[in-house]
Amino acid sequence: MPRQVRISEIIIPKYLQIFNNRTVKHIILTSGRAGTKSSYAAIRSDYQIVSDPSGSVVVLRKHHNKLRKTVYKEMLRGISRLGIPKNRFVITKSPMEISYRKTGSTIYFSGSDGIDDTKGIIDEDKPIRLVVLDELTEFFDDGEGEDELTNIEATFVRGNKGGFQMIYLYNPPKNPNAPVNQWCRKMEKRDDCIHIHTDYRDVPADWLGTDLIASAEAMKNADEKMYRWVWLGEATGVDDLIYYMFSEKHKELPARKNYRIIGIGVDYGQQNATVYLPFGLNMERRSLDGLWEYYYSGRDQGKQKSPSEYAKDFCDMTDMLHEKYACSIFYAYIDPSAAGLAEELKRKTREKPYQVLIKDAENTVSLGISRVQKVLMYQVLKVSPRQENLVREFGTYEYDKNSVEKGKEVPVKEDDHCMDALRYLVMGFWKKIKHFLPAEERGEKD
Repeated sequence: MPRQVRISEIIIPKYLQIFNNRTVKHIILTSGRAGTKSSYAAIRSDYQIVSDPSGSVVVLRKHHNKLRKTVYKEMLRGISRLGIPKNRFVITKSPMEISYRKTGSTIYFSGSDGIDDTKGIIDEDKPIRLVVLDELTEFFDDGEGEDELTNIEATFVRGNKGGFQMIYLYNPPKNPNAPVNQWCRKMEKRDDCIHIHTDYRDVPADWLGTDLIASAEAMKNADEKMYRWVWLGEATGVDDLIYYMFSEKHKELPARKNYRIIGIGVDYGQQNATVYLPFGLNMERRSLDGLWEYYYSGRDQGKQKSPSEYAKDFCDMTDMLHEKYACSIFYAYIDPSAAGLAEELKRKTREKPYQVLIKDAENTVSLGISRVQKVLMYQVLKVSPRQENLVREFGTYEYDKNSVEKGKEVPVKEDDHCMDALRYLVMGFWKKIKHFLPAEERGEKD
């Protein structure tokens, strides 16, 4: 016989006020990291199909391919937290559905673009009582924002004579002007809406564990403003300087005499500068150590170089690094638009006594910036004094003020060639260097 679980034992006190309240139509749950809003939404959704024989649930994310590893997985955990045996449910992955065997009430999962498909499989006898929208920011960044949410409500409210609810989940963007933050402030004025904000301090310490709390405190000590955004969920505002955390403490000469693996960020320009930024992977110190810098601007020098000449300069540099640091393998992450240079690099490095792997860089700017910020914050990235242009750009790389006022963060595209090359390298080496960070900083919610 499964143990009877009290709801107050599995959700935090801040959420108790809304668990059985069916009069509020719109429930906005925001938090910093580990605020348990996703856990609450899962428990509430599972409870809905168990307790209501005539209603079902729809869980939406903007992108369908992110459902299985996030909210679907969380809903399965919610069943366990409620103490209900999983054999009382029909659980399928294709399509993603969780049905309560006794009544047939179901949780449906869908991407927002697939709403029409979802409508087609819902039993008209069991109208949707609850809609959960996870990672709401994506609906504003990649979708139509408020208009899309209004259409979703109109789609699923049909057939209900009362008790219909929508739960919105998101971590507030740093920018107070971000569209989702503006939408939230507008919704707070409605009588049929409640907004609850939580952070990890609202959660019993034994639920979180000492390691998670230690990660939060580590960020607080490293960068209190970032801590307030990431862990407390405050819209702290956007600093003009993107890498404001860079300082003299990041500058030092290479710590080792030998580096088996060296990564190189490559940004290519015809009129603008071409940059090669090599960093050594230091497994003992758990850091990425700056080694050298190649920076050539045809505009400044008054002479353009061909891809073949740039490839020769690249090989001269890797020859020097191979001899100096006994490097056996280089990974070069190159601007995806520089296909001609990439082919020249592959051709000229083919016969070298060391291995050179040329890879297209991943150029997701916002994610790349957040990862560079992390490796700076936790002292994973060390910059050589020889990397003079990189150091200089750290002090000038800013967000465009007009874009910030409009709720977006777009870097100024000027004198940013080292910044791009560094971002390419960090993105390319992420699987290798993320383990140098505290455990809570390794995931993709950044």
